Amino acid sequence: MSVLVVIPARGGSKGVPGKNVASVGGVPLVARAVHAAVASGVGTVTVSTDDDRIADAASVAGASVTRRPDELAGDAASSESVLLHALDEHRNRTGQDAEVLVMVQCTSPFLTASEIADCVAAVEAGADSAFTAAPSHGFLWQRDDAGDAVGVNHDKATRPRRQDRTPEFLETGAVYAMRADGFRRSRHRFFGRTVLIETDPARVLEIDEPDDLERSRLLAPVLDADASAPHRTDLDAVVLDFDGTQTDDAVLVASDGSEQVRVHRGDGLGIAALRRSGLPVLILSSETNPVVRARARKLGVPVLHGVDDKATVLRDWCAREGVDPARVLYAGNDVNDLGCFSVVGWPIAVASAHPVVRERARLVTSVPGGHGAIREIASWILGKDLAS
Repeated sequence: MSVLVVIPARGGSKGVPGKNVASVGGVPLVARAVHAAVASGVGTVTVSTDDDRIADAASVAGASVTRRPDELAGDAASSESVLLHALDEHRNRTGQDAEVLVMVQCTSPFLTASEIADCVAAVEAGADSAFTAAPSHGFLWQRDDAGDAVGVNHDKATRPRRQDRTPEFLETGAVYAMRADGFRRSRHRFFGRTVLIETDPARVLEIDEPDDLERSRLLAPVLDADASAPHRTDLDAVVLDFDGTQTDDAVLVASDGSEQVRVHRGDGLGIAALRRSGLPVLILSSETNPVVRARARKLGVPVLHGVDDKATVLRDWCAREGVDPARVLYAGNDVNDLGCFSVVGWPIAVASAHPVVRERARLVTSVPGGHGAIREIASWILGKDLAS
């Protein structure tokens, strides 16, 4: 069955201005949705938008763009009207009708490709519509006209054990799949035989308010790490900042003016393992302190330090070494690393990095700089091979 995945993403947002291009885990929300939809492999992926920034981010991520008219660009436009427009535009472009329609919401940053694929599979297997839902065991309450608490899904006088309750599910708002012809007739995403696709409650988060966005950024290093961490086959080189990344950013100054820093032995083991795997490692630092070169010498890796324009030096190094910057991992901690973040395909921040750097990073380590962050990165890349 032919499948059209539509990701609605208008430019206006009252709750979180610019929400759909806001970055979570270093990736714009709309791009995260596109990545999941493309990875699901179910069919054509398009982003319906009125906004140039969203359109650009969608295109870079691998989706086509459906430009929606002005009457569908306001906050009064329904999701159903946007989906119908996308169906019509798809038919106009391809000359064919989609048989299965999927709506993916980019305000659910932790949706997965398998959730999309499972919803489509349910429709292909005979359901008219399917959606993602997470098991819920909470007791819900509401206020009556007098303002008193009244149980919604329970009798407040009876508190059944969790195992004795009928399972309930919370609609996640992330993925909806439906037969396209049935949707055209009903003008609604739920019709006919509807089934739910059970998802992991830990990944359920909808971004409607600024606090939701901040919460998602805090969760991204944990929820993205397993699925999105780079592996050896993704990389051709690793480039590491020094102060604050391989150190804890503290400096001991002796009476003669000499400086000492503290490093983590585990980082040295991680770098050694990366080198044994055949992966080139470079230290790139703006610091002029000779300790940077001394540390690089001990690790047996090349170093470029005392560098003001790190991004230009990194581009030149990649060109000399014949390395595709998109296959380079760069680990940093402060705002002078942001230029390098824009050069490479894998910008990584340590846990102690400046908030702006964490926001721009594709992944964030769970430990601070100088406390084993580089070893953690090496374990992402090499997995069990780190010990070999």
